[in-house]
Amino acid sequence: MEDNAIIALYFARDPMALMQTQEKYGAYCHAISYGILHSTEDAQECVNDTLLRAWESIPPTRPRVFSAFLGRITRNLSLQRWRSGHAQKRGGGEAALALEELEECVSGGGDPARDIEAKELQEAVGRFLAELKKSDREIFLARYWFFASMGEIAARFGYSEAKVKTSLHRTRGKLRIYLEQEGLL
Repeated sequence: MEDNAIIALYFARDPMALMQTQEKYGAYCHAISYGILHSTEDAQECVNDTLLRAWESIPPTRPRVFSAFLGRITRNLSLQRWRSGHAQKRGGGEAALALEELEECVSGGGDPARDIEAKELQEAVGRFLAELKKSDREIFLARYWFFASMGEIAARFGYSEAKVKTSLHRTRGKLRIYLEQEGLL
């Protein structure tokens, strides 16, 4: 079923929307969540919570890119679950490593007063990614969106782990410079 038809089911408040979403995007959302949580059960709960959030959000929201809308919900829920599970300890997974790597470029914070800055930062990172070579962008997103390990990225793209690490290091450096030029660091 096409995304517009699924979204129309949400607007009609037809429960079939949830089944169609699960059928079309369940595995995609599960992959995002599992990459962060490394637990099949927790990932499935996040997928279920994603469906609930989609049901609660549509309407009034009409997502332009349904897969990205669902992916973002799944990622945010998974990161929340991961953070709550690791509140007292550091490390222990790709999510922790990836977040530590990005700390040098982008500082996290839950201060509501920084919402505008966060939006500007998000848009700047999007522009930065659009300017990257496709291979560099895909490696960067595999690591920092999907939280794939260096080994997983190397296997997926047919590179050595050293090449992946070097690519990520250089891209983070470029991101830092880009954000400094944009006045965001």
